[in-house]
Amino acid sequence: FAAQRHVLTYMEDAVSQLLENREDISQYGIARFFTEYFNSVRQGTHILFREFHFVQATPHNRASFLRTFWRCFRTVGKNGGKYSNLLTAQEYHCLLQLLCPDFPMELTQKAARIVLMDDAVDCLMSFSDFLFAFQIQFYYSEFLESVAAIYQDLLAGKNPNTVIVPTSSSGQHRQRQPPSDCSPLDGVEASLFYQCLESLCDRSKYSCPPSALVKEMLSSAQRLTFYGFLIALTKDQGINKALGALPDKGDLFLDPAMDQQLETLIAQISGLSVSSPTSCSGDTANLPVRNSPRVNSPWKVLYQQQKMDAESEGSNEETDS
Repeated sequence: FAAQRHVLTYMEDAVSQLLENREDISQYGIARFFTEYFNSVRQGTHILFREFHFVQATPHNRASFLRTFWRCFRTVGKNGGKYSNLLTAQEYHCLLQLLCPDFPMELTQKAARIVLMDDAVDCLMSFSDFLFAFQIQFYYSEFLESVAAIYQDLLAGKNPNTVIVPTSSSGQHRQRQPPSDCSPLDGVEASLFYQCLESLCDRSKYSCPPSALVKEMLSSAQRLTFYGFLIALTKDQGINKALGALPDKGDLFLDPAMDQQLETLIAQISGLSVSSPTSCSGDTANLPVRNSPRVNSPWKVLYQQQKMDAESEGSNEETDS
């Protein structure tokens, strides 16, 4: 159970955060820190502003990042005029970097190519199209690298029983374009392709789409291309539900709970912005200032908020007296 849930990964990260913020945490206690840390893991907020190697470290982290990206930026597709929800790959990458500063551009470009079907990654894409393509590319990244290698081997006429399946994201078979002497428009035989994918899913240590859903998805096709397979993955609602990070496409812009949280946050920010330096007391003028744009742990956010609330209460008492 511990290995399946990646408990060790979170314990190591929690200890690292504890040592990094030990001066702040000492005021509240280690037990409370671990409680807040694992609550943030359960809620999926632990990946906010973290480095990429942690964001992609576990399937739960990846699903949490996808869900957070959707909830934070769904208004890109919800509001505005006819073309206001169309962005380029570079612009979507900027949004991703707001949540993960070192998020690699390569993953964003690969997601864009699923939508655009070519190398014209500077074209405009809708939020929904990019989001579902990005979900498949990000969550199943290692699986797709292996599938690309399998597809090229099948195009080259290799026996599927001898296909070498890379099991590491650092594999050498990363080029998605087939060899120049093959015809990518014809694709490969769907049934043979599925046999290779089924074998891959059985032995891969990385996340793979449910093989039963993949089989159902390919059952009506005689032949398919690699990009045709990627597009089918992004549009399959069964795979989307199995992954569990995003709602159905029809409900993509509905999130009442998040709307309520945003309204509360906006009200709090508005309340802080109306205060001027001349009207502040000595205590509120000495509120801690964040010098770094990154937040390395959910505890840091909690600690600073509690400290600000406590000092604000003290300031109000002085004003009332």
